[in-house]
Amino acid sequence: MVKQKAVQLVLAYDGTDFAGWQRQKNARSVQEELEKALERIHGHPVRLTGAGRTDAGVHALGQAAGFFSDILTMPVGRFKTALNSILPKDIRVMSSSQAPEDFHARFDASMRRYRYFMLCGSRQDPFCNRYAWCISRQPSLSRLNAMAAVLLGEHDFSAFASAGDSSLSRSRFIQESYFWFEGDRLVYQVAANAFLWRMVRSLVGTMIFFEAKTESEALASALMRDILEGVDRKKAGPTAPPEGLFLWNVEYETRLHGHRRRKKEERTTNDAGRLDQVFLKNSEDPTESEDCTGCKPPDFTGS
Repeated sequence: MVKQKAVQLVLAYDGTDFAGWQRQKNARSVQEELEKALERIHGHPVRLTGAGRTDAGVHALGQAAGFFSDILTMPVGRFKTALNSILPKDIRVMSSSQAPEDFHARFDASMRRYRYFMLCGSRQDPFCNRYAWCISRQPSLSRLNAMAAVLLGEHDFSAFASAGDSSLSRSRFIQESYFWFEGDRLVYQVAANAFLWRMVRSLVGTMIFFEAKTESEALASALMRDILEGVDRKKAGPTAPPEGLFLWNVEYETRLHGHRRRKKEERTTNDAGRLDQVFLKNSEDPTESEDCTGCKPPDFTGS
């Protein structure tokens, strides 16, 4: 068996020119660019797993990823420099560090945090169009936060899932949900144990759409609660465009919500030391605890 060490990466990328995180047959992806760079360093294919599968056009400032390396003489901190010397300029490795020997970037994540940026008012800034949704008015912050507060806690978020989402359970736990202004830029932050496919963009689109149709915080809150409890996507609002969305960071603390990953695994390897199978004893379906924002289920070809 070839000895390997687990490496964790923190990544930033401009998602504009990518078809998403996940490797695809006929489109450019973040995962593919990173795996090509890792193959150049190692001299053989290296599988990379990301914490969240961001969709086409979605950006990241704190995406987490992990891989196993058989280059034992290379300090893990050197992977940052080595990868950045190979990668295209729209992907940067912010850090590389030692990870636990059974590290899994997706299944071990306890929380993902996203931010969505909107440019409000008549000013159309060509330098912001790649990184914000331009809306022609300035919404009421108090009404938006009344709606956002309804989302806190554990709920069935079927009303905000894309029709193609294949998750067996649509229950998610939201720990943070609020808006604030930075000048004429409106920011929404949401953090949860995991997300459904296009859930964040559906939440933003719904709140912006219905905020304009309510006249008070109480009405805004009641309307959002009706949509959430109705678990009907047709009653929610439109999906916000991808360019304003950023995967802000991923946390790896004790998991309090969602399925817990069993730490001790039985693995079988071939003579080359590559992982053939991982048996997660007593674990439930892994799609329950993954971040599905940005995946294209049910055809998962990535991690």
